[in-house]
Amino acid sequence: MILQTKDLTKTYKIGKLDVPALRGINIDVERGEFVAIMGPSGCGKSTLLHLLGGLLSPTTGSIHIDGEDLSNVGPLCIRHFRQILAIDMAQEQVREFMQHELLTVHMVQHLLLMTIAPPLILLGEPQLAFWYGLPQSGHAFINRWLDRSFVRRFARAASVPAVCWTIATVTLVAWHVPALFTLALHSAVWHSVEQASFFGAGLLFWWPVIRPWPSVAAVPQWSTLLYLFFATLPCDALSGFLVFSDHVAYPAYFSMPRHTGFSVLQDQQCAAALMWTAVTLVYLVPAAVLSTRLLSPRSV
Repeated sequence: MILQTKDLTKTYKIGKLDVPALRGINIDVERGEFVAIMGPSGCGKSTLLHLLGGLLSPTTGSIHIDGEDLSNVGPLCIRHFRQILAIDMAQEQVREFMQHELLTVHMVQHLLLMTIAPPLILLGEPQLAFWYGLPQSGHAFINRWLDRSFVRRFARAASVPAVCWTIATVTLVAWHVPALFTLALHSAVWHSVEQASFFGAGLLFWWPVIRPWPSVAAVPQWSTLLYLFFATLPCDALSGFLVFSDHVAYPAYFSMPRHTGFSVLQDQQCAAALMWTAVTLVYLVPAAVLSTRLLSPRSV
């Protein structure tokens, strides 16, 4: 059971008046099941969605997500849950659409895992929720582990922007080599490895940009602009090759059923154009924010 509510109620207080919005809602949703919430205006649809998303707390009753009672987690965990829920829902929609077997759909999944999800997760700082949720014995264990010399050396090396850029670039290019891409396309195990490497490389790439707790700034902020600029180069090269090529890079798609009007070559060009545009726009956001900070007058 992915979602379950038991006797869920929500009552708003307006002055001295109690206004019931939901009364005794019981919902059971299995994994992979699609559910539509329908009803007239004012029946409580938005309130229910806010409760399920962790934006509101129920007056009575309980909400279980994948067996976990939302009332048992703190606000930091709730914030992290909302991020993971949104990303998982997006991934689920992509998986359901995979029946069309389009390269463009695969590219959407790659962008979610490497470009969209990692910065959103790091901005939510889930490591803080994890840290504050541990008992003192857990803190002591982790501190002892982090004090080990090889762990410190590894952490320093993994946080160097050049290392993060290199790992992300190698991961991106390697999995788009036709042989590896085809392997992941036909093997569920290798497809999982591909997705995990995209997500891990994405977290590593965005770490020097966002610098979440407990990272310490080791390079000046202006260098992040160069970091983001150089990060666009491998994406530009790969996208440009796929967009302007007259040959299909992944012949495996010739044997896939075509449920749209796209030819295999058109699908390839659409996927590459999507990656080119999405990566550029996403990287422009932190670049613009950082440039504004660097150019704004400093208060004395």
